[in-house]
Amino acid sequence: MSQTAKSAGGRDGVQYLLSRARFELLPFDSFDEEIEQLPDGATIAVTTSPQLGIERTVERTEEAAEAGFEVVPHIAARYIEGPDELEEICERLEAAGVTDIFVPGGDREEPVGEFESAYDLLVALEDLDYEFDEVGITGYPEGHDFISDAELEEAMEKKAPYATYIVTQLCYDPETILEWIEEIRGRGVDLPIEVGIPGVMKYQKLLTISRKVGVGDSVKFLRKTTGIVGFVKQLVGSRGTYKPDDLIEGLAPYVDDDTYGIRGVHLYTFNQTDDLEQWRQSRLR
Repeated sequence: MSQTAKSAGGRDGVQYLLSRARFELLPFDSFDEEIEQLPDGATIAVTTSPQLGIERTVERTEEAAEAGFEVVPHIAARYIEGPDELEEICERLEAAGVTDIFVPGGDREEPVGEFESAYDLLVALEDLDYEFDEVGITGYPEGHDFISDAELEEAMEKKAPYATYIVTQLCYDPETILEWIEEIRGRGVDLPIEVGIPGVMKYQKLLTISRKVGVGDSVKFLRKTTGIVGFVKQLVGSRGTYKPDDLIEGLAPYVDDDTYGIRGVHLYTFNQTDDLEQWRQSRLR
């Protein structure tokens, strides 16, 4: 790992990361209840659900924007039929005051229309009369279950010129994240990074979610200190609840290091905002 200058002390870094955090929410029925647990004016990312499609994402975005939140909708390429629907979505987002969008490919096996990838949609956006101040793309510190590392590198190189920042996939290990950042910097990708980290929730639920979203070796980070015995002790001592303290503290010393360009954390809440916000506020205090 690079030994470049780090920020003075982890505490300031923790404050920086948690005070600038964005909260990812799923557009399910619990959305209205979960959003009430978040600070006024917080930045909220709204995912695209395989069950509910892009329309529910746009609807939730409009509702949250109307309520005074800064909203970042996931405009997942494989859920959009084509340029006409994309233009309609952009018109609605602009009317709602949205200035920041996140463009993943989407986890559908088959696209609903002509956009096969995030790159396809990013190119299509260039042909529209709508512009967004911020456009995010996905990064994978641990790779992807179905896409080779070479394909991920090629995709990043193609998408980066259209984007203003990167959001990383869920990861538990700060060293893995930092090493991945060093790797993409070495390839000339200099976009700022929102580091995707898990929120606060029961271990069993978090492990189940992690397997579903394809998180790899970093799941072992939960058992890392003293093997399975240490993991069980941690599980019991925490009353079965994971909190990302170690992850935040591992990233905190690097927030002032321009090599890494870490501008904040993207909290994967999985709609468990109450416990997460209690933890975040306790750390900020």
